[in-house]
Amino acid sequence: MALFVCLNSYKMKNALLILGLLVFSNCGETQQKTEISIEDRAKLIHKKVITIDTHDDINVKNFTVSINYTQRLDTQVNLPKMQEGDLDVAWLIVYTGQDSLTDKGYKKATTNAMSKFEAITKLCEVIAPDKIELALTSDDVRRIAASGKKIAMIGVENAYPMGTDLSNFEKYHKLGARYVSLAHNGHSQFSDSNTGEVDNIWLHNGLSQLGKDAVKEMNRLGIMIDVSHPSKEAMKQMIALSKAPIIASHSSARALCNHSRNLDDEQLLLMKENGGVVQTVAFSSYLNTEKDDARSEKITAIEKNVMDSLGIKWLERKDISALPNSERESYISSYKTMRKIVKTKTKTMTGLPPAVDVTDLVDHIDYMVKLIGIEHVGISSDFDGGGGIKGWSDASETFNVTLELVKRGYTEDEIEKLWGGNLLRVLDEVQAIATDLQKT
Repeated sequence: MALFVCLNSYKMKNALLILGLLVFSNCGETQQKTEISIEDRAKLIHKKVITIDTHDDINVKNFTVSINYTQRLDTQVNLPKMQEGDLDVAWLIVYTGQDSLTDKGYKKATTNAMSKFEAITKLCEVIAPDKIELALTSDDVRRIAASGKKIAMIGVENAYPMGTDLSNFEKYHKLGARYVSLAHNGHSQFSDSNTGEVDNIWLHNGLSQLGKDAVKEMNRLGIMIDVSHPSKEAMKQMIALSKAPIIASHSSARALCNHSRNLDDEQLLLMKENGGVVQTVAFSSYLNTEKDDARSEKITAIEKNVMDSLGIKWLERKDISALPNSERESYISSYKTMRKIVKTKTKTMTGLPPAVDVTDLVDHIDYMVKLIGIEHVGISSDFDGGGGIKGWSDASETFNVTLELVKRGYTEDEIEKLWGGNLLRVLDEVQAIATDLQKT
């Protein structure tokens, strides 16, 4: 019996792969071909391609000497779970919520942003340099993947902490930021947010002049522009101004789920024309609002009962935010305990509405691939920031996405593009354009 093998140059941890999709058995002059199962085929592909998740939030409390990502924490992303699910690249997010457009607000936000940059750097350079490394280019990604280590990249969700000083974009770039969103949930000094759809109140009718200047600066520096949270009008203005392709780091198709965080067909076609990429996101309410609402209603009732059994009053999110810091931390601790109880409880419960799952995620991928082409679609989770669906609830289940793609008929080449090839292509183009701009 002869087995054909090939060296997987990208993943040393998987040195041997079966070549092709057939196993050949030689008996004298007779050669018999046996097709391998869909699952085995998916495993081969998943181990071979570089898998990139473009949006994973972090909490600096998980980046200490005693508690960190080398441990299998309750976080959806950490090194053991990345290893279990063969997730190669996690874009760790420097996120800051929206506050007042004042120097005081900017200063407070800067402290938060810097703490997250420092946490990511500490993980890669102090805590686990033998297990994970920071990548700044696509060449870095391929080199680190070949070494067998996991890869961190940095995205900035909300440019709010930069205040009104455009030189901060270069500062953030030097710290490792390779994409930046100009707004989050609330209008920033740079851009209107998608949240303006609720009351139809806008601050800039798209981008402010500062925002327009920021687009030019990001082009000059080689920072990818992220349009997942800004308003539709702001996104259209960014595309008109940008000399480089842009990305939506974690958004899905509005035609399938009418949420303001998703992109409608006009926006998707603009992304294609621009040469950018939309990273489909595994966020329940952005994939199937009806399914998510039906299940959430039942789960919330269970959560309230569990909180009551713990002797703790149930609070809405806005009420939690209004608590003093010490009380808020205590409540959140109790809330996490409750969530663990509910998670265990619902595993064996019958009669619950179906959960949003991997098939819903790939429905969005299918839709966008058909509309704008395989070259403009990617994958993200928004783990530890509200993301996670049945079948891809944390990084350890990453393979399930590849399996569903194989079931739908996607080829290895197409899956490689979806899992990161398209994103790296955009990064290369953005950085090449920046090199040209800096020469002028």
